[in-house]
Parts: sequence; C-alpha cells; structure tokens
Amino acid sequence: MHALQFSTTGDLAALSLVELPTPVAAADEVLVQVKAAGLNPSDVKNVLGRFPYTTLPRIPGRDFAGVIVDGPAALVGQEVWGTGKELGFYRDGSHAGYLVLPVAGVALKPRSLSFVQAASLGVPYTTAWDALQRSGVGADTCLLVIGANGAVGSAAIALAKVLGARVLAAVRGPEQARTLREQGIEVIVLGKPEDLAAQVNAVFSGGAEVIFDTTGHWLPATVGALRVFGRVAFIAAPLDGHVHLPALALYRKGGTLIGVNSLLYSCGECARMLDQFGQYFDQGLLPVPHQLQEARLADGLGSYAEVNAGTCAKVVLIP
Repeated sequence: MHALQFSTTGDLAALSLVELPTPVAAADEVLVQVKAAGLNPSDVKNVLGRFPYTTLPRIPGRDFAGVIVDGPAALVGQEVWGTGKELGFYRDGSHAGYLVLPVAGVALKPRSLSFVQAASLGVPYTTAWDALQRSGVGADTCLLVIGANGAVGSAAIALAKVLGARVLAAVRGPEQARTLREQGIEVIVLGKPEDLAAQVNAVFSGGAEVIFDTTGHWLPATVGALRVFGRVAFIAAPLDGHVHLPALALYRKGGTLIGVNSLLYSCGECARMLDQFGQYFDQGLLPVPHQLQEARLADGLGSYAEVNAGTCAKVVLIP
C-alpha cells in the first residue's frame, strides 16, 4: 500500500511517500480501507517533532473514514470513521491506504456524510464536543466561543446550537463576523482584551456562563467576561505555555478552568463521542462540511507544507 511515513522528526523533509505491506488485523482488530483522511495541524507538528512520545518510524494521520475489509463478519463492509490519540503517534495512522484498529476504535459513519466530509471532522468535532460536555453546556446556556471561525470553534457553535445553548461568537475581523451573522449567529468583533467583558455583558447580562477560548490567547481576558460560577474551557496557549491569569478575580467569581486536550482520548473513547453526536448529522441538525480541499495521498508532502504555512482550507487526503 502507499503511505506517508517519517523516520526522523524536526523537518517536513523527513516525510516521504513509501510502499509498505498491507497491515494484517489481529483477532480483536479491524482492517479499514481508508477512503479519506483528514490532515490536521497536529499531524504537521508531529512530523516537526512537537510530540516527544511519538515512536518511529511512523505513518501520521489522526482522522479517517473508510470501509472495514477484514475483521468480525458482522462489521466487514461497514462504512466507518474515527480518530484517537494513538493514531500517528505510537500506532500507525490514517495517511495510508489501509489502517488497523481495535474493533472498539471505529464508529459507524453517518449516512449523510461522504467519506471526505466525515474524514474532515474527527479532531475538531471531538475536541468541541469534549469542551461542551465537560463545561456543562445545555439548554439556554449562555456560551461565548472565541475563535469561532476556526475548525474547532465552528464545530462548537454547531454542536452548542443542537444542545439548545444561546451562542455568542467572537472573531477577529468584520468579514468573519459578517459571514457568521448571515448564518443567524450573534457575533462580536474582538478588539482590546480589556474591552471583552463589556462586549460580552452587552449581550449576556452578568457575563457568559461558559467561555470556550479556542486560541488560548484570550484566557486572561475571559475572567472579566465570566458569570459567577462560570466555566472557561481552552485548548491552546501561547508558544511559551504561560499566561498571566487574574487568579484573584477568578476565585472571587468561583470560576472553573477546563483544559481540553483531544490527545487524552483513545480511539475507543473517540468512537463513543462520534456515536453520540454523529446521529445529529443524519437528523439534519448539524451542517454538512463544505469548502474542503481534496488532495491525493501521493501529493501529501505539498499538502503538509501548505497546512504548515496556514495557506489552505481544510485538507483531506485521498489514498
């Protein structure tokens, strides 16, 4: 089978297209023919050496959609999708023609999603779902999503609306705000961090019950925009990993910080999440993804460079 593989880290030049034997599924595993595989920024960072626990040589790729071609008879022929912390790090990932996984590590793909669409959703949607579930977002929750135009932010807004939350999106530019308003979403345009509390209070009297900062850079400013006993979920931080948090103000509000890391969840745990919200696609409650950039696996080296440069839409590799 064709696969992308790297044996050293630190440079995208370490990634190459290789020919490898098709893997063989053990008794408790399935062999998936990969029909489409998402390319996430974390896949690029993996090749660049940002994850010290990655074992080499390794096929990268966390997200996939495909067909089970070997395994328990009841599963052969089923269309599935998946993601998880093992893939691409200490188990070969999805940027290949075939993928071996534990039986519990796959979920049935929603019928309303194509393979390409399903492969684009794993990391963004499981990350957003985890953030919303752990921060207690439900009916009528006043939720602020910072970085609402990104993949995770967009997923959080879509899922929160299904859960019945009142959503306020925060973006950097007026053009991004205009696009969201056309979708019927309340929006604020981010300015100075010290102005965030007033902007949020103008929409949510008393502040937001939950704030999801998908950038990490607004974390200190979120405290002033938070309601008493509110929760702040975040998925990133500045490059040095440190922020100056107004801890006294957070303490006085009884606030809670929730770190959201998709790499804490196994393929089996992610499959359960996919089952939980995947039904909403078939029920017409979640939007079908669009503006995806398809690329052949053979051209994957160029796609990795584009994602690293931040110059492309969501990329899905086709073996």
